[in-house]
Amino acid sequence: MLPPSERDFVSLTLSESGSYTNGKQWRRQSCLRKWKQLSRLQRSLILFTLMLLLVCGIVTSPTLIAHWRDGALGENTDDGKQPFVLDLKNEYKFVLPEPPSEKKGLRRRGPPVLQSRLHSKTNASEGGKAVVSWREAVIDQGQVFDTDIKEAEIQEITHAESRLEAVREAFRHAWKGYKDFAWGHDELKPISKSYAEWFGLGLTLIDALDTMWILGLKDEFAEAREWVATELSFDKNVDVNLFESTIRILGGLLSTYHLTGDSVFLEKAKDIGSRLMPAFNTASKIPYSDVNIGKGTAHSPQWTSDSTVAEVTSVQLEFRELSRLTGDPKYKLAVMEVMNQVHKLDGKNDGLVPMFINTNSGQFTHQGIYTLGARADSYYEYLLKQWIQGGKKENDLLEDYLQAIEGVKKNLLRKSNPLGLTFVGELSHGHLSPKMDHLVCFLPGTLALGAHHSLPADHMELAKELIETCYQMYAQMETGLSPEIAYFNMHEGSKQDVEVKIADRHNLLRPETVESLFYLYRFTKDKKYQLWGWEILQNFNKYTRVSTGGYSSINNVRDPAYPNPRDKMESFFLGETLKYFYLLFSDDPDLISLDKYVFNTEAHPLPVWPDAE
Repeated sequence: MLPPSERDFVSLTLSESGSYTNGKQWRRQSCLRKWKQLSRLQRSLILFTLMLLLVCGIVTSPTLIAHWRDGALGENTDDGKQPFVLDLKNEYKFVLPEPPSEKKGLRRRGPPVLQSRLHSKTNASEGGKAVVSWREAVIDQGQVFDTDIKEAEIQEITHAESRLEAVREAFRHAWKGYKDFAWGHDELKPISKSYAEWFGLGLTLIDALDTMWILGLKDEFAEAREWVATELSFDKNVDVNLFESTIRILGGLLSTYHLTGDSVFLEKAKDIGSRLMPAFNTASKIPYSDVNIGKGTAHSPQWTSDSTVAEVTSVQLEFRELSRLTGDPKYKLAVMEVMNQVHKLDGKNDGLVPMFINTNSGQFTHQGIYTLGARADSYYEYLLKQWIQGGKKENDLLEDYLQAIEGVKKNLLRKSNPLGLTFVGELSHGHLSPKMDHLVCFLPGTLALGAHHSLPADHMELAKELIETCYQMYAQMETGLSPEIAYFNMHEGSKQDVEVKIADRHNLLRPETVESLFYLYRFTKDKKYQLWGWEILQNFNKYTRVSTGGYSSINNVRDPAYPNPRDKMESFFLGETLKYFYLLFSDDPDLISLDKYVFNTEAHPLPVWPDAE
């Protein structure tokens, strides 16, 4: 047996190959031998030190990660956008964009008038150090953020801006489809990459003008303005619907004129306004539904001499404003004669009006049916808004509005099962149907607006109940999008509040629920209304967005696998729906102040008159 020293010498100098090695295996064996040579106390101290270092690393890692992430985001491109994508060939897969980075600072958007709300305001802080104010957040000129601002407040600002940017991105995507495939025409057909004409007057473009201005999309606005100035002509032998052309074209031009001060829009508004006036040349003073703006003639539809009550009583805001701007009273006199006639008519039920009125006799027809849906809805909306527009001095309008709301409460309100949702039904010859159009979802916003202008407080409570119902019309559908018409269960033991008939399962990208969410959020500041709106926007992107540009209405809100696109993007999606989304997500009460503007029924803001006229 060899002595220990010789055994050590052999094990250190010889390997299996007979040569010295410096490999990893040898080093591991050597380290293990040294570790075993340590006493138990030494090992414990080393392990304790390593554990202490590990704990410190865990505690400090969030700060390091956040610092790394900020640095990484700061290296992104200015765009940094992942587009919403709806690929109709790929089962409607949808990816939300990452929120835009705030690292590069807060960029002003929008034309000069609306930019003023983002302008820096220099103030003197303690010690004379200047700071700038941005949407109630204080930012040190020498730092990225004032250290006194809570992190939650900064995150809230970032979150709000990411939602606003999501709306801008959605508009750009819709506009891309319109510009590529339907420029200058009325409506985009995004699936077939073509267009549809209604009047041949560029409805989508005109409807979207003030939306682009409010969203701060200057490039898109500039190219649209150029088309209006050089291409838009109303000297055409074409029949137009009085109501639709008034709320979309006249309203859109007047609104854009007020926001921009650009006289080209006022001149176009005067032109179309004067061409629509032959509609009022009736013995009853109740206007015809159709006007040929080239020939200067007007007539009822071929199948009836009736007009709908909503249509003849929802052109007043626009023509009253046209008289104020031009100094010509004929426009206002014509539309107020209609209101005076309707105010005096028999056939109402607790302030509720029938759906039709005859242009020859000036009397209600098809009496006994009362609804706040199609053919009657905006009559109630314009009672309140004319009263606000005129300085709250036209008492007949207020009287009719208040009486109608009491009529709704008495005759049309019911509760559903199982959630007990408050809904507005339809009354037909004394029988209540639990049918509620999506159009009725304008009502919560209108009620809230009235309460804001000092009408009874219970109007606001009813508004809150009804907006919950309108939200559930979305939430209880498989796609998260509302049907055009819903029926509410009132029987005990019902499993779902909302039922939808096969013929009513379509969604036309309508704005009414988003509109009311905007009013409720503006007046209450309850964040849940923004969250509901965000859900709806995501579902529009998931099920209606077309990958090549534009959005399409769909036929079936109950089939998320194939909602069956209808290949049509209504002009009001740009004129109303996206505009109300943007206003809902904005926390700036001066962005179209509801003390200074009233929205027409196509979401075009018109000014409250400084002096009632």
